[in-house]
Formats: sequence, structure tokens, C-alpha cells
Amino acid sequence: MAQGEPVTTTLAAAVATGIGASLAAVDADLARRYPGAPGTRQPVHTVYVPADRLTARTVPSWGREALALLGDHAPDAASFAAVLGIPDALAGPVHDRVLAKLAREPVEDLRVDFEDGYGLRDDDEEDADAARAARLIARAHAEGTAPPFAGLRIKCMEAAVRDRGIRTLDVFLTTLLAAGPLPGGLRITLPKVSYAEQVAAMARLCEEFERAAGLPPGRLGFEIQIETTQAVLGPDGRATVARMIDAAGGRATALHYGTFDYSAACQVSAAHQAPDHPAADHAKAVMQVAAAGTGVQLSDGSTNVLPTGPTPRVHDAWRLHHGLVRRALARAYYQGWDMHPGHLPTRYAAVYAFYREGLNHAAARLAAYAGGDTGGGVLDEPATARALSGFLLRGTDCGALDEAEVTGATGLDRARLDALAGRRPTGTGGTTRTGGTGGTGGTGA
Repeated sequence: MAQGEPVTTTLAAAVATGIGASLAAVDADLARRYPGAPGTRQPVHTVYVPADRLTARTVPSWGREALALLGDHAPDAASFAAVLGIPDALAGPVHDRVLAKLAREPVEDLRVDFEDGYGLRDDDEEDADAARAARLIARAHAEGTAPPFAGLRIKCMEAAVRDRGIRTLDVFLTTLLAAGPLPGGLRITLPKVSYAEQVAAMARLCEEFERAAGLPPGRLGFEIQIETTQAVLGPDGRATVARMIDAAGGRATALHYGTFDYSAACQVSAAHQAPDHPAADHAKAVMQVAAAGTGVQLSDGSTNVLPTGPTPRVHDAWRLHHGLVRRALARAYYQGWDMHPGHLPTRYAAVYAFYREGLNHAAARLAAYAGGDTGGGVLDEPATARALSGFLLRGTDCGALDEAEVTGATGLDRARLDALAGRRPTGTGGTTRTGGTGGTGGTGA
């Protein structure tokens, strides 16, 4: 048919209108539940520090200890790369970025722990530690020394510790607010969730605090820690994670896997409790599918093998941690927990090498897609373009890649990459996925 010739149809316009009306509720539900990726940076790790041990020197001391370990056990780029198996071509660039990161911003996400790492204390003691932690974080933000993300993990919603967890959150947030507006990178973690009703209770707690403190609706969001078997499979045999995300009413910001609690619940022996155990892989795969498209971020767990002692033992621990981080990145778990300053060098080395190794390939494919060029022998679809641009954006956000080199390699600026990745623009209001991501969602790169 020649262009411009009239076309004919059989169906009346009312048919499409009627179908659209019948699916209006589905359209609205899809938009509410699956808004897509938030336009915000995700930290590459979380560092948990027991509340009683937190000081103004905690974050810089982690950086200094990590640098000292490198100096003692891998003093130059070649030796560090040899321990971890980093290709020679990347040894220098990765090592330089790791050193700079440890000196400038050793911790991306600090969580003040009032749960397992803190234990049960007298009420007066926990009140004092909650207020002190809030003042320390507020002061760090005022001085410009705070990590991009920081917050607390409260006790869970189980009956024995529920009231204590609620009070700790109240003390912490009230003290933080007394110093000024809540920080943009504020994070709150709810541990040991077993039922969706506990998530709904946490959402109500956030709503009640917002109302009492005069905060905008949706300002507070929280992370759900997946560390009980009931969080993955309910007593009725149904998968539970998606129900928990829904119960949060748009306030869920992330799902964090708890390696040791979950492994113990599955009766995995202590010697085999690790992020790469099959039980862990199953739980994280369920988390991944449940969170897909919702804007809720994923975090892997941790290893408890610490890089301490003589050099051979440090190197073994580094290789283990580096391998676990690389494995997680390949499986699209872009965040994890770090338990010791010695984990920082291998965390950043694994992350930086991962993105730098993939830069040229991803940039070439994305540039060809954007330019409509199929000469490279690969016909990528929009979904692959989202993955390619998302890869480059994550690499830029974490400091593995420079924005200028990504633009130079792709011919695409940040706004175009955001659009191709399907990232929503960062809002300035609340944290709920339906009302913006400017609260606990964090800051830009």
C-alpha cells in the first residue's frame, strides 16, 4: 500500500474505549505497584556499627584502618591486583580509585545498630545511645563529613522487643529533627520480619510520626530485612516478599538479605553459612523477582571471614570477599554488608573492576542502539538498552566510571542515559514510590 492511501478498519471506536475502561483499574494498579527504577544512587554497601560504639571518628577510622591493611599486606597496585586476580590493565586505575575512595568516603551507608550488634540494654542506656547517635549524624551532616546514607536499625516488631524498637526510633528521629531537617540519605531498617502485618505496622508507625512531627506524608521510608524463612514462604505456602512490599504502602525502599539469621533458620551448619549457599541464592532470587519493577532496591548479605592476622590469612579473606562481591554483582545484587574495615578495599576493588571491565562493551552496544546501527552484529531491544544504560549509570554513581568518559564513549549525556534506563526523575518530596524518592532514597552521585 502506498504511503498516504486511506486505510480501513472493522472495529468501532467504542470497542477500544470499552476495553480501556475495563482495564483502567489494572493500569492504575500497575502504575502504583511497578513504577520502575528510582532516579537515585544506591550505595554499594552498608556498614553496621553497634550504637554504643559509634563515635565521630568511626567512619574516618574505618578508612584509615583499611588503608593501613593495604599498606601492610598489598602495598602497591601490582601486589593488590595479584592477590585478587585483577587484570594488569585495570590494576593501576582500580588501585588508584580504591585509595582515593578510602581517603575521601570510606563508608557509603552507615547503619547504627540497635538490634543484634547492640543487644538488650537498660531503657535509659538505649535512650541515651539513640539520642547520641542522632546528634552525631546531625553534626556530621552539618560539617559535611557524613556518609551519603546513614540511619539506624531498630529492634523488630515481635512482641518481646516491639515497644523498645518503637521508642528508639522515636528518640532517634526526634533528636535528629531538633537539629534541623531530616537528612536526604536517611535510612531506617526493620529486621526479622516474618509477617506482612509487621511491615504494615511499621508503615503506620512512620505515618504516625510524620503526623505528630509535622513532616510531609511519605517522608519516611524503610528497608525490610529478609532473614526469616517466613519472610520468603508463608505458612499458607505462598511467597511472602511481594506481600510485604505491598504492605509497606509505598514506603519500602530496599530488601536486605540477612545471611546468618536466614541460614540458621534453614539449619545450615555454621561452617557453610555464606551468601553463596543455595539457601541464600533461593531467598535472594525470590527477593529479586518480588522487587523487580517496584523501585525497591536489593542488598546482599555479608561474610564473617575477616581479613586479620598474618598476610596469608588476610589475602585468603580478601580473595573470598572479593569473589563474593563479584558473584553478587553478576547476579544483580549491587549492594551488600561489610563487617570490618578490611572488607572495604576488596568491596571497592570488586565494584570498580566490574564496571571498568564492562565499560567499552556496554558503551559500544548502547551507542549502536541509540544510533540505530546494527553493524556490530547485535540487535538489542529496549529492555537490553535499559540494562546497558543502567549498568553505566551504576558505574558512574559509585565512582567506578567518570561521567565524561561515559558520555565520550556513548555520545549520550546523563539525562539521555536516565531516560534509556527508565529511571524516574528524583523528586523533592516524600519517600514513597508513588510520591517521589527524595527522602530516604538518598542523594545523587
